[in-house]
Amino acid sequence: MKAFMKITAVLSLSVLSFGCQSPQCPAVSVVAPPVREVPKKAETPSNVIGAVEPIYILPMKSAFEARIDTGATTSSLDADDIREFERDGEKWVSFKIVNRRSGETHAFEKRVLESIRIKRIKEKEDRLKVSMAVRFGGEEFTSEFTLAKRDNFEYQALIGRNILSGRAIVDTSLSHTLK
Repeated sequence: MKAFMKITAVLSLSVLSFGCQSPQCPAVSVVAPPVREVPKKAETPSNVIGAVEPIYILPMKSAFEARIDTGATTSSLDADDIREFERDGEKWVSFKIVNRRSGETHAFEKRVLESIRIKRIKEKEDRLKVSMAVRFGGEEFTSEFTLAKRDNFEYQALIGRNILSGRAIVDTSLSHTLK
């Protein structure tokens, strides 16, 4: 009890003498406990995306639902009527893209960057790689895509590391974080 009274007296004295500038005021050191901040609700950083996000294949106006795949090196795109041809001694390809949700269709002719072999679970598949203009997460840029028939897949586009690296962190518990 004496200790409690002594602490109360010191605290009372420090309260009374706080701000006193006179030499008669006793010198009292008061150490206040640190102020605890209330933690803020966690916010998702702008570069965190989900497992499914929209991508625009320019100049098309409607977005494609794209599966985000950190295991894929190169992004892939559903293409119809894929036809290779030669132009000025170089390999080119013509193809159509049809947005299944909106019905929007666009025909493309692109120079073939290379033909690559994709390893899938049970088989290997040869695909053509082209450069496409896209809008993803508010940013417009050009990136490489392989062309594939993705009729049997739910998503018409697959976004691989060639687009994700340096742009996004993937949180598979989220979806549709981009506009």
